[in-house]
Amino acid sequence: MRQPPAAAPSSASRTSPVAATSHRLAAEPAPPAPVPASAPRERILHVFRAPVGGLFRHVLDVARLQAEAGHAVGLFCDASTGGARAEAVLAELAPHLTLGITRLPMRRNPHPSDLAALSALARLIRRLAPTVLHGHGSKGGLFARLAPAGGGAPPVRAYTPHGGSFNYRPGTPLHRLYMLAEGVLTRRTDVFLFESDYIAGRYRAYVGPTDRLVRVVHNGISPAEFAPIVPGPAPLDLVYIGELREAKGVPVLFEALARLRREQGRRLTLLVVGSGPDETSLRNRVAALGLAEDVLFEPPQPIRSALSRATVMVVPSLAESLPYVILEAAAAAQPLVSTDVGGIPEIFGPAAPALVPPGDAGALARAILRKVDQDPDERSGEAAALSAFIRCRFSMSRMAEDGLAGYAAARVGRG
Repeated sequence: MRQPPAAAPSSASRTSPVAATSHRLAAEPAPPAPVPASAPRERILHVFRAPVGGLFRHVLDVARLQAEAGHAVGLFCDASTGGARAEAVLAELAPHLTLGITRLPMRRNPHPSDLAALSALARLIRRLAPTVLHGHGSKGGLFARLAPAGGGAPPVRAYTPHGGSFNYRPGTPLHRLYMLAEGVLTRRTDVFLFESDYIAGRYRAYVGPTDRLVRVVHNGISPAEFAPIVPGPAPLDLVYIGELREAKGVPVLFEALARLRREQGRRLTLLVVGSGPDETSLRNRVAALGLAEDVLFEPPQPIRSALSRATVMVVPSLAESLPYVILEAAAAAQPLVSTDVGGIPEIFGPAAPALVPPGDAGALARAILRKVDQDPDERSGEAAALSAFIRCRFSMSRMAEDGLAGYAAARVGRG
């Protein structure tokens, strides 16, 4: 979950305490776990921007599993976002990453400072000699594919979009510019590891066909995450967990609650967990709708703790790729109401017809009321069936194995 940004370092060359620690580790690597004789030992550098949200969780999971499998792994990411929580998580992972953790300021949107970050990445590549450069998200994909490789065998360049520019206001001039850039960068891509069929389809629709290797590697979760949520005392009716910005559809959720109160005489309680750039305007919206007594805002916290405090989780998003928050809640058999966007139907599978059109407050209100008023045994049964579907399809170990197989296939295909 997104955390309040930390203060940015004063120089583009400055690294965080975690980075300094991990660079020492790179010089004195810990003994690796054994790798099967038939598999090459990779040197993998993951490149991404912000250490927040689902993208960050994905990178952490993949990096940890790759390191456990005996590969040398490192991270290159932003130093100005993530706050104390990112620092703590990275510090815990650092001893396992023999290529270290390098952090320096990166802007979300294109900026002249990108040149300094790209130069720093090029120097790091020359020093570490990775066999794989794996870019995540639009900015990470840009850096990983543009950075010069230096001498020796060129690394495999892999790209996982995580939505990013593919979901940014389709049809607008800026989106067309982004898609043009994606087309140019395709020439420097060895393998696309799309996290959902939806984003793979977005690529085909907006960029076009490609002769590069394309694989869909779904986000995965661990067996421990299937433990059912134990409800806390006096749970609220609903919970929203995620970034506080309008693209997540939070205003639509507030309008749905106001409609239920106005048209049905129903007052439902809502816990809002998260932070983001629109927090102030969203709080003002709650007050304007007369919902201040029914909506409780709290900062980011562990998802299972938040889920235990409400009966139903609501995901009102207007755009998504393959959100971890739904995978985690569905695995834990938390009753869900969600919009029909991005790769969410891939998560719901046979239950996808219950998804709600995005931006439709009336439809969202009806779906919420149905789920809240549903017979508890029926509601639990539906949640358990979705959890069983998730267990069959979204494995964390398979995610890591398929990614490594993608690197190897791209290397073979390149000749």
